Amino acid sequence: MNRRYFRPLTAVGPTRSLDALPLAGGWAWFRDVEEIGRDGTSAVIPAHGLPEAAREALVSARSGVAAGARPRIMGIVNCTPDSFSDGGQHAVAADAIAGGLAMAAAGADILDIGGESTRPGAVTVPVADEIARTAPVIEGLRAAGFGGTISVDTRKAAVARAALAAGADMINDVSGFTYDPDLAAVAQAAQVPVCVMHAQGDPATMQNDPHYDNVLLDVYDYLADRIAALEAAGIARAQIIADPGIGFGKTQAHNLALLGRIGLFHGLGVPVLLGASRKRFIGTIGGAADPPARAPGSIAVALAAVAQGVQIVRVHDVAETAQAIALWRASVAGYTDD
Repeated sequence: MNRRYFRPLTAVGPTRSLDALPLAGGWAWFRDVEEIGRDGTSAVIPAHGLPEAAREALVSARSGVAAGARPRIMGIVNCTPDSFSDGGQHAVAADAIAGGLAMAAAGADILDIGGESTRPGAVTVPVADEIARTAPVIEGLRAAGFGGTISVDTRKAAVARAALAAGADMINDVSGFTYDPDLAAVAQAAQVPVCVMHAQGDPATMQNDPHYDNVLLDVYDYLADRIAALEAAGIARAQIIADPGIGFGKTQAHNLALLGRIGLFHGLGVPVLLGASRKRFIGTIGGAADPPARAPGSIAVALAAVAQGVQIVRVHDVAETAQAIALWRASVAGYTDD
């Protein structure tokens, strides 16, 4: 069966065509879409010729943490001693709390607290250790007055329960809610937003030799299936965010194929999150071997995604990203406020 997929060809700026359709209630719009087939075909068609279900998925305004007319920034707080990106900078709880508060002050709307490294080759962390790394940081952030969204980056139901009890109000699972069969029930009971990510394989083996028939469409189908599974588990679609999983079981070519057409994922009818910050391909293309030196490349990738309407960018360099987005909105999209 030659299934058809529809990618909005987005535009932004102060002048908008009268026949343009709004993209997901955000800052971008589109007049045309790329119609992509599983048989390798591609054609540009007018947006008003879309099937009704596809049009509704692209046009309907997003709610929750991604609502509104500006991109959201998720700051990464790795409470691990072996993160690829920051070398354990936030391994001590006090340092993680201070780092999270600094990110919030710099413009982070969401703080993503993780206690298990998911870098290529990483091993599974025991539940008790992961809770000990994350729950005190979440409690500390709330005690210090942070009132924004706190996401726990975990694959495990027990870790999520402890995080929610400590004050978290979102669950971000790199396994797409496939690692722990109890995690979806935890999210459903708490009625919190969830982020479902695509990964091929687990962190220990995912970069060994990843293959796809069509990486863009394979990832899309996987996320569509996982969203349907979460809905069947009682989680409302309005509470679901999708992440194509840049760097998780993907080569550089796979990553670039996803980034170039990341707007396709708006067709899922949920907010889209991009987590590409400081990834290896940025260092390879940008000539930056040291992960902290990859901020300029990370920002460039984030802005390219924002131009395609991506609602949330997950980043290490919050202040720099916030400044870049503010200037992008002012100079390209024509906005200076929410």
